[in-house]
Amino acid sequence: MKIVSLGELPKQLITDFFHRHWGSTKMVISSGVYECDTLDGFAVLNETSEITGLITYMLKGTECEIISLDSLEEKKGIGTTLMKEVEKVAAENGCTRITLITTNDNLLALKFYQKRGFRISIIHRDAVEKARRIKPEIPLIGNDGIPIRDEIELEKGMTGNGK
Repeated sequence: MKIVSLGELPKQLITDFFHRHWGSTKMVISSGVYECDTLDGFAVLNETSEITGLITYMLKGTECEIISLDSLEEKKGIGTTLMKEVEKVAAENGCTRITLITTNDNLLALKFYQKRGFRISIIHRDAVEKARRIKPEIPLIGNDGIPIRDEIELEKGMTGNGK
């Protein structure tokens, strides 16, 4: 498993990844509208230098917000490895917490994050309906036939960051 900073990859490779897996580079969530191919992050590359995992984040004062996390191969430690890289950056920058937002239908993500110490902090009711006004390609129905309506914000406190 090779981990690289997104700054080391050709931008077009990152842009293509987001178009393929998210429909566009634009991420619309309660905290803002982001162009994911311009954010800081890390990728996991396989032996043929294809992206098998990618995480983006933003530092905002003493907070680090994860904007996107994708792992194309489940149960191989890709997501966990990418999370650890962002946690290192957050600690190095004196962050006191890491936050992220997912949707109510994303039960696998909720399980993944909670197993790694994140706690549900806020539920943004009907946030996805508002996001569709900006990004209409967001589907109405998500995983397991669950209507996508709400955003769930999770957070994890940082300890031992030395700052």
